[in-house]
Amino acid sequence: MTPAGFAATNPDLTGRSVLVIGLGRSGRAAARLAASRSARVTCADSREQLPREALDLENEGIRVLAGGHPVELLEQTGAELLVVSPGVPLNIDLIQAAKERGLPVWGEIELAARFTCGRIIGITGSNGKSTVTTMIGNILRTAGIPGGTGGNLEVPLAELLEQDSEAAVHAVELSSFQLESVEALDPEVAVVVNLTPDHLDRYASFDDYGRAKARLLEVQSSARFSILNADDPESQRFLSSVQGRLHLFSLESSVAAGAFVRDGMIILRTGYGEEAILEAERLPLPGPHNLANGLAAALACRLAGCDIASIAQGLLSYRPLAHRLQKVDTVDGIDFYNDSKATNLDAVVQAIRSFRTGSVHLILGGKDKGGEWSSLLPLLQERVRSVLLVGQAAGVISRTLGSSVAHRECVTVQAAVQAGFEDARAGEVVLLSPGCASFDQYTGFEARGDDFIAAVNGLHRHGGNHA
Repeated sequence: MTPAGFAATNPDLTGRSVLVIGLGRSGRAAARLAASRSARVTCADSREQLPREALDLENEGIRVLAGGHPVELLEQTGAELLVVSPGVPLNIDLIQAAKERGLPVWGEIELAARFTCGRIIGITGSNGKSTVTTMIGNILRTAGIPGGTGGNLEVPLAELLEQDSEAAVHAVELSSFQLESVEALDPEVAVVVNLTPDHLDRYASFDDYGRAKARLLEVQSSARFSILNADDPESQRFLSSVQGRLHLFSLESSVAAGAFVRDGMIILRTGYGEEAILEAERLPLPGPHNLANGLAAALACRLAGCDIASIAQGLLSYRPLAHRLQKVDTVDGIDFYNDSKATNLDAVVQAIRSFRTGSVHLILGGKDKGGEWSSLLPLLQERVRSVLLVGQAAGVISRTLGSSVAHRECVTVQAAVQAGFEDARAGEVVLLSPGCASFDQYTGFEARGDDFIAAVNGLHRHGGNHA
């Protein structure tokens, strides 16, 4: 919905009343962007006590309200546009009332996209999107193309505009929450890495979750490029949503247009013809899922105009993000890997498959997101030596595993690291890949991963006690 004064590009916000709901980093970035365009900005957050970085907005002439977002705010602020943070569900009373009055409701991504001069490569999916996004960003900068890397990944798009220009290409990770409210976003390249059940504590069904992801493809114009995973059965549902020129990536077969592996080489087939990029085994990340991520990143960058030499160099120089299958250390011949970002079951599956069968001691658990734990049983029985359970979900996982998989409840990550160290033998792996959110014990997956790292480092400090 775009009433007068809110054009699809560079909308005139001068003197308009903008109400921002939620004061996380993206909400604060949206507030600052709107204020920089001469809007009258009010921000509301459900928290009674706001952090200093939120209160600092008042020093910039932005009104800040704590303690909730009642419907009365629409009248009190004279709101003409609502900008909603991704953590705020779109079904709350305030947003429903705004829609009933015909007011536009945008997310921070939608607001920022309308002011972006450069091109956007948008990346979504259930697992691997952060890796693909940062791979793309690394390739783009290796190629000397200006722009930023962010979105759902640390730096909001509204902040990336500080690096914007007509020559820029931005690598932007997009969550399902962010995609719920996009309209004018029209990425040059849209990548959907995969689709597996996630966030079922927010969505009524897997289909609803998938529909949110599909928005990335539906908002593209026909001259753009769309990339899907040919090996992922659930991604087939996105074919009817594709508006751009479709390309695929696959580890299992050659594709007519896209990226694949042949005779150990990464191959691209695009409008530039068929091109060999580099040997697949040279990628610096372990696991077939990371090879697939590399295919998607290489393809997206070629479609955006990167030369193949820069693509190869960008892949080779890429270093993994923290908390994403990150090797922490080797202690007494035992490898410790931090995959705290694995907050759903498919991510756990991909992590386990990255290691030798029977070598893994898996730390599993946290705040349950409604996953089907029984679906892990065949893989755990086949490939995992023991499961070490932590957090709120430990009990339900333990009951699901029963006597079919060796496991014990450790409660904390620190205790699980110690247990894994005692159980494992040289050449084996202790893997934190929890398959759950972290909010039962931590402020986020980063804090959980940091706790794992500290526990591994503690094995050194205490000299270890491994037999």
